[in-house]
Amino acid sequence: QVQLVESGGGLVQPGGSLRLSCAASGSIFSINVMAWYRQAPGKQRELVAHITSGGITDYADTVKDRFTISRDNAKNTVYLQMNSLKPGDTAVYYCYADIRKYFLTGNLPYWGQGTQVTVSS
Repeated sequence: QVQLVESGGGLVQPGGSLRLSCAASGSIFSINVMAWYRQAPGKQRELVAHITSGGITDYADTVKDRFTISRDNAKNTVYLQMNSLKPGDTAVYYCYADIRKYFLTGNLPYWGQGTQVTVSS
């Protein structure tokens, strides 16, 4: 089985920083895209940032210049460095990975369980 385990969420004051981590484990041949999504209460899940296996990144306009996504392919881990946090960033953050389990199989989507980020004074 494949698991994505997130860590690093919590409560932070406006203007503060947090770093989220997500480690993929299990039967993994390769990982294509990795990404972070978030879902605030009463809102749809939205894409925050994604990164390809080659390191190409893209961000939602609302987090550009504040958040940085990165990955360590050797550790099957993706990170999200969040700076200058605002109350509007409060949400459950979910890790996503597009994973191929075996050489001859296709890629399948996997999700983490989510980690709460609360920005409040």
